[in-house]
Amino acid sequence: MASPSRRLQTKPVITCFKSVLLIYTFIFWITGVILLAVGIWGKYAMFLTLIFLVELVAAIVGFVFRHEIKNSFKNNYEKALKQYNTTGDYRSDAVDKIQTTLRCCGVTDYRDWKDTNYYSEKGFPKSCCKLEGCSPQRDADKVNNEGCFIKVMTIIESEMGVVAGISFGVACFQLIGIFLAYCLSRAITNNQYEIV
Repeated sequence: MASPSRRLQTKPVITCFKSVLLIYTFIFWITGVILLAVGIWGKYAMFLTLIFLVELVAAIVGFVFRHEIKNSFKNNYEKALKQYNTTGDYRSDAVDKIQTTLRCCGVTDYRDWKDTNYYSEKGFPKSCCKLEGCSPQRDADKVNNEGCFIKVMTIIESEMGVVAGISFGVACFQLIGIFLAYCLSRAITNNQYEIV
């Protein structure tokens, strides 16, 4: 079982996925009710099929280009370190939040800070500290040794099972919805011909 701090780190991610899925489901229920009132279930089935295919393509593209996504994250994180300052820049805030939450320092390790302007002026940032409230300046013994890139990628890869499971569940419900919409469309069409 994961440590309590680890669970607290992943809880916002899972909550975000739940919220997105809830909103997503709500939108499709509303769309279904509107299309039922209008009586165009066949077009609704085609609409659901189109959305399903777009999601399938997005998932395949994400899987194929996952290494490029990792490289992009690493390059952006390195750029954020080089441009780090204490003026409240959103990139600097993100770096501080990642380093504080994951208890890491730099991209690959704490030595990445030595190539930055911030380090030459002030030393390591406080977000690199092993303990609360320390001021590390240039003392490498007071900062976390492990880099943030490896920790972020480990967390993302460990949560991929949850993401895949949620995605598979949504895909199953979509396929069931497509099938039922198609069946309803056929039933309505057959009943119209019987009435005449």
